[in-house]
Amino acid sequence: MSNWDRFLNSFFNARVAWDYLPKIADGFVLTVVLALCVIGTGLAAGLVLAVIRAFGIRPLNWLIIFVVDLFRALALLYFGLPAAGLSLSGFTATWLSLSWVLMAFSEEIFWAGITATPKGQWEAARSTGLGFLATLGWVVLPQAVRMVIPPLTNRTIAITKGTALGSVVAVSEILGAAQAGVSFSFNPTPLTLGAAAYVVLFVPVVILGRWIETRFAWKR
Repeated sequence: MSNWDRFLNSFFNARVAWDYLPKIADGFVLTVVLALCVIGTGLAAGLVLAVIRAFGIRPLNWLIIFVVDLFRALALLYFGLPAAGLSLSGFTATWLSLSWVLMAFSEEIFWAGITATPKGQWEAARSTGLGFLATLGWVVLPQAVRMVIPPLTNRTIAITKGTALGSVVAVSEILGAAQAGVSFSFNPTPLTLGAAAYVVLFVPVVILGRWIETRFAWKR
């Protein structure tokens, strides 16, 4: 058998690919569900923290800054949870860990957009009789969100790639399913399938992100 034949047999074995394709497909679906949960929770929590920070209540702001800086530097350690009396499934632990990290980064991004909104926009809105909440919600936030779409999109794509960390805590997402396939088949072809699945998943996401940036990005 030539080197080329050995390479094809190792990484593109048709029999192994056919046997483990359903498992990779299941992992693909689980990865999509996990990514959607992370994005929804992380962005919503980050926006809420940025809005609370806009009220300028110093003790709350100090607490938010501490939490944000903490989770920007360190994700929750899943294996330390049992010692604290908490026992979560691998899916839940991965979802919460990645959501907290995305929350931290998105809060800073949203906050940057709020502070970058010209002060005149606040003053003009308040001069028409709008209260603080109405000004923030109807005037400032729409402009702030539009300004931060590019960095927010990039950060969201980057954090969703972290769903592969779920394989560490026995979540059968794409990488976990591929690694299990390699263990049982003694052939790396499932990893090739996993790589292909990530391409199928994230290339459209990157294209969609670029479209969102060009369609809704702030134009000065």
